[in-house]
Amino acid sequence: MADPKQDEPEPYSIDKARQGEIILRHKWSRIIFIAGLVLFVLAGLLVPFLGGR
Repeated sequence: MADPKQDEPEPYSIDKARQGEIILRHKWSRIIFIAGLVLFVLAGLLVPFLGGR
């Protein structure tokens, strides 16, 4: 019978599990990123009002 310890994957260290950084080096990429965030927030605010019709 197989050893149960061998079937489990090794846990990630904190450094490996950490999310990546968002690097926006160009002005146009910053504008697109901020515009996407603004649209996401506006959509979240408008959905309750439009969905209640």
